[in-house]
Amino acid sequence: LFAVLVALYEEPEKPDSALDFLKHHLGASAPENPEIEVLRLEVAEMKEKYEAVLEENKKLKAKVKVY
Repeated sequence: LFAVLVALYEEPEKPDSALDFLKHHLGASAPENPEIEVLRLEVAEMKEKYEAVLEENKKLKAKVKVY
């Protein structure tokens, strides 16, 4: 936080909103590009599919051991 405040102080062209500056530098700002949100949703969907495939793999391995 201290480093971000120093960066704000040293900024030659002061931003309109100091709070937005802090959020941006601390990574708390909303994504500026809507494509980012689409990619996040896609990653979450892929993780779910991955978990489902892992579970199916475990079940199939168990069936193979029985035979």
